[in-house]
Amino acid sequence: MMKCSLISRREFLAANAITGMTLIASSARAAGISELYAGLKSDDFFTGPLKEEAKVVDQKVFTEGPAIAPDGRVFFTNASAAKILIWNPKSRELSTYRENSGEANGLLFDHVGRLLACEGKAGRVTRTDMKTGEITVLVDKFGGHPLGAPNDLTIDAKGRIYFTSRLPNDDPKKNNVNSVYRIDPDCKVARVLHEPDIHMPNGVEVSSDGRTLYLIESDGRENRNRCLFAYDLKEDGSVTNTRRIIDFYPGRGGDGLCVDVFGNLYVAAGLHKTRGTHETLDTKPGIHVVSPSGKLLAYLATPIDTLTNCTFGGEDRKTLFITCGDRLLSVRTHQPGPKWPVTPG
Repeated sequence: MMKCSLISRREFLAANAITGMTLIASSARAAGISELYAGLKSDDFFTGPLKEEAKVVDQKVFTEGPAIAPDGRVFFTNASAAKILIWNPKSRELSTYRENSGEANGLLFDHVGRLLACEGKAGRVTRTDMKTGEITVLVDKFGGHPLGAPNDLTIDAKGRIYFTSRLPNDDPKKNNVNSVYRIDPDCKVARVLHEPDIHMPNGVEVSSDGRTLYLIESDGRENRNRCLFAYDLKEDGSVTNTRRIIDFYPGRGGDGLCVDVFGNLYVAAGLHKTRGTHETLDTKPGIHVVSPSGKLLAYLATPIDTLTNCTFGGEDRKTLFITCGDRLLSVRTHQPGPKWPVTPG
């Protein structure tokens, strides 16, 4: 097991100095997500019926983190059972890649085909060399404290990894509170956003042109953020110009998301039934296609709770794979996802 070196406390304080961040008040709360579904042209985005690719059978099942390997296989997680699974579209076989995964949630392949994983229970982000199986711990502490529960991650063209980490507490003296972090290629780590500017970070994504960082907020408590934020991504990897582009409140906010080549966002959001939080059923359960300016363009219903995440795959990058409850689903799309950034081999 290898481990990356971390940023110093002094570097942490310098990197964490973000001026002008007014996340909560950056835009007015929308009139209501339920009013946005009328008149959508969903057939302009989805070309076929929703298809069930695989059903996961285990003692506990909560699927998450779909990621496409360089060979086209779909890796995803059963976080509840601490397993990483593989769906092979060619053989149509479901298999287990790793047990005792640290309750891995979000997955991603980096630019050279290594598997990145947000291990929620283990409180760390790891990288696996797919040839040797060697696991490197990229980060498990920050500012002298353990991380919370790493949740989701994305990568930019420079190889910088952005990941979200969540905790139920909001006392920085007890632990690292809800935050977004950046891991640079030299393994230094900086905190980009944190409580109280953000509430409960979830899905995170970089735009197809590399200029924008998107963050989903999914706090089920009353009067907390359940929206999609956008930030200008600066040359040094920091963010500025905060804006709330779509608000799912009072319904369930988004969980995971991905982008197509035109910059549209595909957001997994909504509930079929309430779950003891302040989330209502105003947000329909399914994939919401949102323009970069925040307009709801299309919607695709998903059949069961709980919808979590999605990513583009297939040889033409026009298959959207979706983790939902105990199932891996797919749907064909008109617009492809970004070109594959990985060089196999």
